[in-house]
Amino acid sequence: MKVATKAYGLIDVDERQKIVFPEGLFGFETLHDYLLLDAERQPFYWLQSMEVEEVAFVLLNPFLFRPDYEVNISNEELAEIDIDLPEKALIFSIVTIPADGSSMTANLQGPIVINRENRTGKQAVLADNRWKTKHDIMAELSSPESSSPSEPLGTN
Repeated sequence: MKVATKAYGLIDVDERQKIVFPEGLFGFETLHDYLLLDAERQPFYWLQSMEVEEVAFVLLNPFLFRPDYEVNISNEELAEIDIDLPEKALIFSIVTIPADGSSMTANLQGPIVINRENRTGKQAVLADNRWKTKHDIMAELSSPESSSPSEPLGTN
C-alpha cells in the first residue's frame, strides 16, 4: 500500500509495518493507525501516522543509552495489547530533536510499548521518578548508569 509520510513523501509500505494504538498516543488520542519505519540513520525509527501525514515521531530503543532502564507496567495494562511475555514487547522512547541544535532528548517516562506479534501498541506512563520526559541522550551515554544492564520489561 502507498502512504504519505512526513520524512519520505509517498512510499510503498508492507501491511506488516502497521501498528494500531487503540487509545492513540498522549496528545494524539484520535489517531490510531501508524507505521513503524526504519529511519535513514540507525538506530532511529519513525512512527508515522497513517491518518495525518504531518504527525510522525522519531523513536529509539531506550536500552541503547540506558541499559538500567526499567519499564514497570502493570499486567493489566500489558493485557490491553495482549502482552503476557516480555519477549512479545518492543519498547521505544520518543525522541525530541530540537531545531536550534540543542541536546537531543528521549522521553523515558512515557515509553511506547508494541506487541510484536499482533502489532498493537500503547503509550504507558511510568511512576518511577528516575524517568523523566527529557533525558539528554548524549549525557546519558556518558553516565555510569549506561554500563549496568537490566531487564527490558518488568511487570508488577
